[in-house]
Amino acid sequence: MKSLLLEVYRRPLGRASLFVLIALYLGALFAGFLATQPVNSQDLAHTYHPPTPIVWHDGGLAVPDYRVVDKSGPRYERTGEYHRLRLLAPGFEYRLLGLLPLQRHLVQPVDPSAKVYLLGSDSTGRCVFSRLVYGSRVSLLIGLVGITITLFLGLLVGGLSGYFGGRIDFFAMRGVEFLMAIPSLYLLLALRSVLAPRFNSDQMFVVIVIILSLIGWAGAARVLRGMSLSLRRRQFVLAAESMGQSPLRILRLHILPNLASYLLVAATLSIPGYILGEAALSFLGLGIAEPASSWGLMLSQAQNIKIFMLNFWWLLTPGVAMFVTVIAFNLLGDVLRDIVDPRMKTQ
Repeated sequence: MKSLLLEVYRRPLGRASLFVLIALYLGALFAGFLATQPVNSQDLAHTYHPPTPIVWHDGGLAVPDYRVVDKSGPRYERTGEYHRLRLLAPGFEYRLLGLLPLQRHLVQPVDPSAKVYLLGSDSTGRCVFSRLVYGSRVSLLIGLVGITITLFLGLLVGGLSGYFGGRIDFFAMRGVEFLMAIPSLYLLLALRSVLAPRFNSDQMFVVIVIILSLIGWAGAARVLRGMSLSLRRRQFVLAAESMGQSPLRILRLHILPNLASYLLVAATLSIPGYILGEAALSFLGLGIAEPASSWGLMLSQAQNIKIFMLNFWWLLTPGVAMFVTVIAFNLLGDVLRDIVDPRMKTQ
């Protein structure tokens, strides 16, 4: 694994994608530290507030003050005054990793009544930047958890059916084919509709992960089954069987290590699908719900013609974050594929 990471780091695209993904996941991990306001703090006097740039003023960091000049828009203009900022200053309380209560933030205004909107505010005056970093927890974590469950189920069903063959292989593959024959979109909507009334908004994260995993594992199982069938006839596996090793030991020591490279590449290339799947559900109003936050939910709340007519572009930043994340994962997956199997190298 260490040599693989070094090989990825040596390649420009691999290094760039790693830096982007590390920054995104660190941002999600320390969302409370980076946020300038509580995630659901509303201020109806500052709806659709434009982004407030951080500038150098009177020997320190500051943000310009704004006032409303047209409430129908609304439209803002600078007053000429500035609010000083402090680094690593106390602010609202949050829990690091959901456990450790803290109050220190990366940046906070000296005046507690001042508002800092690094990426503007939404229709209820909530800070878009704060919701963006908090929403990244759901959107990024759902990919990792979902692909872990998917590959585990795929490895369990595909690996065992490919190794043992016979009736196990027949019934397992027929079940996989039946699942793959169902259109994924309709299955997704049906599962969500059945499970939705039984869970509140805080539990919907687990529901979305389960739904996406149930849909995605069948394809992985078919690929892993084919690879297991190929490995089953290799000489080192036959030698292990002739020495009397148990099937579980052969699977653990001989089959699984030879599938590890595929699992790593498949995971990297499949995670964007889970991120986009959650975004699609939330965009349709079937995913993460208030008061939680996710990139898909934020995009769903931004589908207002007023946002496009009045150029409130900052409300579309979750889409930019999603685009950057998907591109980074795809680039990393391509680099890993080129390293693991040079014959598949992209031109």
